[in-house]
Amino acid sequence: MTLDKAKETVDGAFTATARRGLAYENAFGGATSFLRRMYTKDLAGFDLAVTGVPFDQAVTHRPGTRFGPRAIREASSLQPYDPPYGWDGFDPLSEFAIADYGDMAFDYANVAGVPALVEAHIAGILAQGCGTVTLGGDHFITLPILRAYAEKYGPMSVVQFDAHSDLWPDDDMTRIDHGTMMYKAVKLGLVDVTRSVQIGIRTECEDYLGMPYIDARTCHEKGSAWVAEQIKARVGDHPAYVTFDIDALDPAFAPGTGTPVWGGLASWQAAAILRDMAGINMVGGDIVEVSPPYDTTGATAIAGAHVAMELCCLSLWNKRKK
Repeated sequence: MTLDKAKETVDGAFTATARRGLAYENAFGGATSFLRRMYTKDLAGFDLAVTGVPFDQAVTHRPGTRFGPRAIREASSLQPYDPPYGWDGFDPLSEFAIADYGDMAFDYANVAGVPALVEAHIAGILAQGCGTVTLGGDHFITLPILRAYAEKYGPMSVVQFDAHSDLWPDDDMTRIDHGTMMYKAVKLGLVDVTRSVQIGIRTECEDYLGMPYIDARTCHEKGSAWVAEQIKARVGDHPAYVTFDIDALDPAFAPGTGTPVWGGLASWQAAAILRDMAGINMVGGDIVEVSPPYDTTGATAIAGAHVAMELCCLSLWNKRKK
């Protein structure tokens, strides 16, 4: 960290001229873009876009994830002073141009119109040649995001970190529910279940629709390295989407979420698995279900910000200078 730069730098999200590089603003001040990246809608010359979808009207229990993108951005201000730890010196902030694309606009009272808006929002970014890391928002948003990705890549490999399978049966495709989004994604042919896997599951599911899973207890007993090996073997080099529901973490590490379940992953386990997944062909991802009102410590948003950074690393790893 270059302390001298902190006293001269502020609001880089709006004032910075360089698209690459570490950032040295005081963590407690300035415009809180994700990792102090430049806010822009023009993605020419950028490699990756981070965007927010602050939608939380599909939850089965506690709302509040509409505040997730803002909280994750604020928490991320602690990270851009140094390259991310544990990535063998890889510095995505300096080597690649990452943009903060801002949040998706929508009418909060027109819930039925949200899915098409999410799909169009992500498709618009993909059309500019960038992959996406999306800050949620509840887990429903992954369904229209997958629609946009499947339109470009075909059926996706999906790596889903979650306490829940989100495979509740629901054949009404107009119904909006974060507990049925994966059921619909599979039924609509957006997901290639032969190349996908769910991690950290610890709630019952009657029918996994062919989706393999590694439950939380197995993660604990087999170890993070083993879990990552299974993921990489399953996904191969197929275009992959990584969706991380923060309730994959145990409530001890991430209490700020709508449907917490005990027995989940520890933060260190999730970090190790994500880092050991390096090399998969990740073309997009999201971090969802961060609900700041239920965590006055900010720990859940901090975890969400770290997950988002790891997703950026995974997305850009195969493109790095070797």
